Amino acid sequence: MTRRILEISGPERVKFLQGLVTNDVNRLAEAGILYAAMLTPQGKYLADFFLIEREGAIALDVDAALGDGLAQRLKMYRLRSKVEIGESDLQLARGTGMPPAGALTDPRSAALGWRAYGSESGEDGSDWDALRVGEIVPESGIELTPDSYILEMGFERLNGVDFRKGCYVGQEVTARMKHKTELKKGLVAVEIEGAAPVGSAITTEQGRPAGTLYTQAGGKALAYLRFDRARGALRAGDARLTWAG
Repeated sequence: MTRRILEISGPERVKFLQGLVTNDVNRLAEAGILYAAMLTPQGKYLADFFLIEREGAIALDVDAALGDGLAQRLKMYRLRSKVEIGESDLQLARGTGMPPAGALTDPRSAALGWRAYGSESGEDGSDWDALRVGEIVPESGIELTPDSYILEMGFERLNGVDFRKGCYVGQEVTARMKHKTELKKGLVAVEIEGAAPVGSAITTEQGRPAGTLYTQAGGKALAYLRFDRARGALRAGDARLTWAG
């Protein structure tokens, strides 16, 4: 777990983020934590993160590899908004056991445990890959890539997008995928016998491309599949896959 926590402060911080991210930032004061993403104008994934309510500021918890790019893009959009974008002094601890005082339930799924923001970082030894596979939760740099569309990656199920909040960058494409089309591809959990490298091509028994294999744990795996070809036995390298969808 390598995270970076940014801080957005200033009197227009909620309004500023509301026009950029996929979730309804107006709900943050009540919820305490939200899961959201930032998209390109074409509706493709740039970064996913957690927003955390703080007195006088909003903390933004993002994968460290995406931190510089996200901070740069936020500053690009700032223009005349009365906000400041900087580094937070918060550290992240997370786990699935008894939560410490002030911990927040992971907004994607309660099965993913709690997240605590304070002066200490750390994890409790939970098998995060197994938990992600079990809950079909994508991770940046693995399942989530610059070519991803968040609805195909399950963001609606993971409480990461709000369809009533109004406009944000990439909203038009996302809304059109929700209301005017039926998803033909998406991230699912599959049964797996054997193993194959992350990123391995998935094919039908006839050799037709059917998707891509990702994180594997406990006899299951995350796979990005073409639903029309994902029936029957599938292969990824030496591994055999079955999708129950």
